[in-house]
Amino acid sequence: MKFNKALALGAVSGVSVLLLAACGSKSSNKSLATDQTLNWVETSNLPTMDPSKSTDIVSATALNNVDEGLLRIGQGSKLRPGVAKNYKVSKDGKTWTFNLRHSKWSNGDPVTAKDFVYGWQRTVKPKTASQYAYLYDHVKNFSAVNKGKMAPSKLGIKADGDYKVVVTLSRPQSYFKYIVGAPAFFPQNQKVVEKYGSKFAANSKQAVYNGPFTMTGWNGTNNTWTLAKNKNYWDAKATKLKAVKFQVIKDQGTWLSQYQSGKVDELITDGTQYKQFKNSKQMHVRNSASTFYLEMNQRKGFFKNNLNARKAVNMAINNGQLTKDILADGSQTPKGLVPTNLAKKGNKDFADAAYVKSGTEYNLAQAKTYWKKALKQSGKSSMTLNLLSDDTPAGKKTAEFLQSQLNKLPGLKVTTSNVPFNVRLSRSTKGQFDMVVSGWIADFPDAISFSSLFTSNNAYNRGQWKNSSYDTDVKNAEGKDANNTNARWNDLVNAEKTIMQQQGVVPLYQQTQSQMLKSKVHGVQYFPTGAQWDFSHAYLSK
Repeated sequence: MKFNKALALGAVSGVSVLLLAACGSKSSNKSLATDQTLNWVETSNLPTMDPSKSTDIVSATALNNVDEGLLRIGQGSKLRPGVAKNYKVSKDGKTWTFNLRHSKWSNGDPVTAKDFVYGWQRTVKPKTASQYAYLYDHVKNFSAVNKGKMAPSKLGIKADGDYKVVVTLSRPQSYFKYIVGAPAFFPQNQKVVEKYGSKFAANSKQAVYNGPFTMTGWNGTNNTWTLAKNKNYWDAKATKLKAVKFQVIKDQGTWLSQYQSGKVDELITDGTQYKQFKNSKQMHVRNSASTFYLEMNQRKGFFKNNLNARKAVNMAINNGQLTKDILADGSQTPKGLVPTNLAKKGNKDFADAAYVKSGTEYNLAQAKTYWKKALKQSGKSSMTLNLLSDDTPAGKKTAEFLQSQLNKLPGLKVTTSNVPFNVRLSRSTKGQFDMVVSGWIADFPDAISFSSLFTSNNAYNRGQWKNSSYDTDVKNAEGKDANNTNARWNDLVNAEKTIMQQQGVVPLYQQTQSQMLKSKVHGVQYFPTGAQWDFSHAYLSK
């Protein structure tokens, strides 16, 4: 980011790591616009503001700006200070000690170590049913607590006084420093959570915030909300924006019109608009560590134990045509599930090391052969399948294209259902789909952020593809090989090869966001992993 000079030092075993306070914007007051209100757009409604229950990029973006964990992830996937002013890791990598600064909640309450203990315990306990609880799997006693076999108080986190958090891991986890910046690890004010009970964070008034902004104007279902500067934030002097006003716009033409008329300050372009504006000085191409993929329901029915069917679906889809001609927005044809430029070993990109040609190959003739075998295996001569997708412009385009591609398979009829984002999430979680277009953005710069998704018992494995070899490789990467860089790399490479060879999912495209941003907007931080946008150091010039 342009205006943060914070040092981001990697943790060294047994050595305290200092996180210097972020510097404010270099902009002089003379260059600031009088009205520091940024107008932003989302294409989907906000599902929740509960840190324990957030599963999507819309709520993650909001939470990342109104709340703050021990550390923050910033530009270039580097660490920024959060509530922790420094931290220390033991030599065996299992004990992490975070020393907290004196900060406040938006209601004036102090943010203490107990807020982290309570928030972490609430996220992990089974009653909360947090889909992100699995990120805690290295924290001591996580599994027993999450299964209800052990009290939440036994989770490996404790408060040593008001301003020291001590975390005990069951096994080393080198990327734990990135994980603590995720919403699922944010502190929670027990008094406020218990006051509202099941309605906590169901709207902007029934929550409290400790980040650079607070939220206003969200009733839980409306398509507008505002992030207002939080005067109680510890680094409030660095926050120049008075407000970030969000609105949901699902029609691309409307979005463009609003941008051109100055009613909104940014525009994620579609293919047509990208071609039109790609040479503009206001165009910014944002590479994302995200992959969109097709999940096939393998809980029961047609796709379960039918590798021929899954291979047929994959080979019937021309990913190159999808990215270049249909989306045409700079998105890339994927090499696999794990996106390029997420993880590297030396000069070797993970996606290249784990590449399986058949996993993303287009071959319609071969697809038809596999499909005939799949129908024979199922004892059917024809099949009608529904494809579930978002009702966003990209979602509709993708669904229409996939429908046209898959209907070329003999005896297959594909119908489509384009629904609001939160509806798609709900139906996916419940297994109410034949095929669904899903997407994932890495939470931290490591291949495991994708690999862990499709282990047999992961909540995000919504198609419930299962493979014992895959599970073992991921388990080894997280367990016995956690401190062995080469062995861990090989484990994850093998896991990626397995899911592609067995076509557990069908990679569709690696997302790139081509964004038009008004020239008056400065300092908005974008990062390819996790919650993509940080407005804490943004400002508007005259």
